[in-house]
Amino acid sequence: MPLPRRRPQPGVLITFEGIDGCGKSTAADRAFAWLRERGDMVRLVREPGTTPTAEAIRDLVLLSKNSIDAVAELFLYEAARADLMASQITPALQRGEIVLADRFYDSTTAYQGYGRKLDLAMVNKLNRFATGGYQPDLTLLFDLPLDIAMERRGKEPDRLEKEPRAFFERVRKGFQAIARREPRRIVVIDATASADTVFNQVKRTIDAAFRRWKRT
Repeated sequence: MPLPRRRPQPGVLITFEGIDGCGKSTAADRAFAWLRERGDMVRLVREPGTTPTAEAIRDLVLLSKNSIDAVAELFLYEAARADLMASQITPALQRGEIVLADRFYDSTTAYQGYGRKLDLAMVNKLNRFATGGYQPDLTLLFDLPLDIAMERRGKEPDRLEKEPRAFFERVRKGFQAIARREPRRIVVIDATASADTVFNQVKRTIDAAFRRWKRT
């Protein structure tokens, strides 16, 4: 599968995406440790979260006992993203760091666009506005059948995880549709394997991307 070209910016933004329970957070943590051990300047962030403001929004959208309107939910995610971009991601990229993001705007497209059935054009426009036009240089999509993902969660579900099965089926199909549209940016990782096997796929993909970027 072809890998994306680097855009003319000092840093690199690599995002980790997938449905809840797919293993992306574990892979992001391991990738952070691996890159740091080899001497790279690397920063790990999560969405929504990382900054005090975004963490407060995370608690609201994930831990609230109250229902939240779908459009209001969308704006909350975008607000958290805008704060994270301004205070963490954009400055790090401008300094030439590697930024690893556990979720980014593809999650909003998949969950709020496909899952909540909001207008995709509106979601995409808000994604661009919240990020200031930044796009990931590489996105790793951890694809996993829903039955396996639900078994792997193994904890008290948050507000979003309590959604019905049909919602998550739409979300997974949404991620797959995004990957088909952007094959140069998005690499699909088979998340059915063991954590070590999956992480080996991650390392090979990131190494291959950096080799390609150096040639372009």
